[in-house]
Amino acid sequence: MSNRTSRRKFIGYAGGLLAGLSAARLPARAAALNLPLGVCTSYDKAALLKRLGFSFIEENVGRFLIPDSGNDQYEKNRQALQEQKLAVRSYVSFFPGKLKSVGPDLHHEAILERADLALGRAKACGSTNIVFGSGGSRAIPDGFDRDKAKAQHIELCKKMAPLAEKHGITLAVEPLNRGETNFINSLAEGAEIVRAVNNPWFRLQCDIYHMMKEDEKPEEIVRYGPHIVHCHIAEKQSRTPPGVRGDDFRPYFRALKQINYQGGLSMECVWSDFDNEAARGIETLKRQLSEV
Repeated sequence: MSNRTSRRKFIGYAGGLLAGLSAARLPARAAALNLPLGVCTSYDKAALLKRLGFSFIEENVGRFLIPDSGNDQYEKNRQALQEQKLAVRSYVSFFPGKLKSVGPDLHHEAILERADLALGRAKACGSTNIVFGSGGSRAIPDGFDRDKAKAQHIELCKKMAPLAEKHGITLAVEPLNRGETNFINSLAEGAEIVRAVNNPWFRLQCDIYHMMKEDEKPEEIVRYGPHIVHCHIAEKQSRTPPGVRGDDFRPYFRALKQINYQGGLSMECVWSDFDNEAARGIETLKRQLSEV
């Protein structure tokens, strides 16, 4: 073997060794954030959403579990669930605004009765959680003492949490922006309720749309991460689906990644062209999630 050939082999070997040592010193890039993606919509969209690659639908308590048309419609909904085999992971619209959780005229017993029925039926449908938003119910009347309202709401939640535990369905308290209600408008305020109730089946909902409307920073997700069990998302200005106006959600996704969030991420949006916007939405979410 010539001296020139030997030198080439040595240089190649040394270069590869140095590259390997340099790579060993670099931190490995963490895996992309990969979450189950869903849509808040009626279950008649199940076939389309399955084709698009969504993991679940988020239905409405009053439409799917306790429909106005009665038990027959609920049984039809369960049958559709068995046929389509696309999970209903969660539910919104827990109870209507006419059932008051705070204020001078309370409806706690009616709320608890409805909660027990909804939680039991959610369990029968193989669901995971129910979002506890109901902004109209918890809106504090003008002139009513806020501390008293908070105490009333916590009292109700302490009675509701054992029902969630009994049925094995997690309740997720949802902070809403001040355009929708005047009580529990931030993750901090939601976490205060969760801590007061102190039951592992009573957790916190993170809605990135409401966070952006309230100018809540992604760091709040990290701060209250141990309580968060479910997430909603939509674009800030008009609650459009991801990809319509081009909102960048990656700072919030990085926060979710930092807390090792593994729950669902559901688009709760105002739609103008559902089929096309749902397709664009899942593409947008998958791309942005892959970039954090």
